[in-house]
Amino acid sequence: MHEPLPPLLIACALGIEKLALRSGDRSGAAGPVTVLRTGMGPKAAERAVGRTLADRGLRGAAVIATGFCAGLAPGMHPGDLVVAEHTVDDRGSTPCEGTELLVKELVKAVPGRTVHTGPLTGSAHVVRGHERAELLAKGSIAVDMESAATLHTARAGGSHPVAAVRVVVDAPEHELVRISTVRGGISAFRVLRSVLPAFYEWHRSLLLPRR
Repeated sequence: MHEPLPPLLIACALGIEKLALRSGDRSGAAGPVTVLRTGMGPKAAERAVGRTLADRGLRGAAVIATGFCAGLAPGMHPGDLVVAEHTVDDRGSTPCEGTELLVKELVKAVPGRTVHTGPLTGSAHVVRGHERAELLAKGSIAVDMESAATLHTARAGGSHPVAAVRVVVDAPEHELVRISTVRGGISAFRVLRSVLPAFYEWHRSLLLPRR
């Protein structure tokens, strides 16, 4: 007999991100799945995730922060994937679980796409130019506005396994102004549609230590 899987909460900021996730393959879920649109920015993410995880039906839920991000490392391209080893912001670092498994499953789910691993920085504003170079010098490989807040809030609210997977929408050689009007945004949208099978395998793996 196996313990039942906890619910899975997938948190993203934008309507276009939620649309991509909801239009992906949802057939492989092994337990209840909630896709939450938090709104933009760390404060919005903190409020939305805290409120959602307070629901008794999501007690012990596994949490994945996802959506688009800015890549920081040279050679990154729109549509590349970032799997965080940990997220970091002004409040400190939040370690992620199952990074290696997520990489393995994303390679299968989105063949031909490069998957990067490393620290993912949280910012309260859109980061451009010299700020990106400074974050790269500190060791981060990507930046977004919600992942760090999402994972910090989940961990602060109880025993929640957490991870962060982001799709690069712009990078040092491909800096974009508006996601919805550029080719890189279309590429990132298509990739985000394909990640759910990897998320479900990560979620399912949470049972393994308790078998």
